[in-house]
Amino acid sequence: MSIMKFEERDSNLPKWREELMAEVEQDLLLDDSVSAVFYGGSIGAGNTDLYSDIDLRIVVKDDKFEQYRQNKKNRAERWGNVLFFEDFPWTVYSIAHFDCFIKVDSFYYKSGDLSPSVWLRDIKIVKDHECFLENLRSQSKPLKYKASEAEFDIWRNKFFAYAHEAYRRCMRNEIYYALHCLDMMRWSIAAGWYMEKGYPPNNPGDWAKIEGARGKLTENQRLLLNGWYTGREKEQILCVLHEMTPEFIAVHKRLCAHMKIDENSDSVSRILAKIQ
Repeated sequence: MSIMKFEERDSNLPKWREELMAEVEQDLLLDDSVSAVFYGGSIGAGNTDLYSDIDLRIVVKDDKFEQYRQNKKNRAERWGNVLFFEDFPWTVYSIAHFDCFIKVDSFYYKSGDLSPSVWLRDIKIVKDHECFLENLRSQSKPLKYKASEAEFDIWRNKFFAYAHEAYRRCMRNEIYYALHCLDMMRWSIAAGWYMEKGYPPNNPGDWAKIEGARGKLTENQRLLLNGWYTGREKEQILCVLHEMTPEFIAVHKRLCAHMKIDENSDSVSRILAKIQ
């Protein structure tokens, strides 16, 4: 398939996104049970591109919250023609994929669910009863991300686990599983780079805004990621696994020094020596 096939359609995505946002806002602004509405993500940060989705956040009055949560899919259908949903009925969010090739991630909250956070520093406010969101944004602006010791421990131990599992799955000829583990090792190193820079990492395995123009990586870090590519051959997989470990050790060392945590380099060496 030619990458030019959808060029004309894709050039219209920003216009269609604005039209869809207008429908969303017209609906929610008139709803007295909705106390606040804002956009997060790239719309909130003001750095959208052709393919940006709509990260919609809806604050509902407490006594109406459960009704609105249960009705989240029906609500999205008011805004346009939905092709399909990614949805778990028990969650507070729903992801609607519209016919115009725009995706809307809708999250529902009660006001008590929200507190100052680094994730609320850059938001676009649409509706704000009694300046609740404005105050929340102001309190969030000075906040800086700093990984906790527990988060750091989870980060490094997951890297070790993925490295060991990549080897096992490779030797079992479970190649897709091995490649998945390798990808999570890449992601873990990228998450470490983000933690070094004071940015909160994405959820595990989420590569959004890591590669590409909106990412925070240096040119050298981008080159490293590009170099850690492999096909399905066992030797290639194990070679890339070995190539990644020095960078992990370096990031681990710098984060330990920054966080004043014992590096325990002997333990790290013993763990990684099991697979290289």
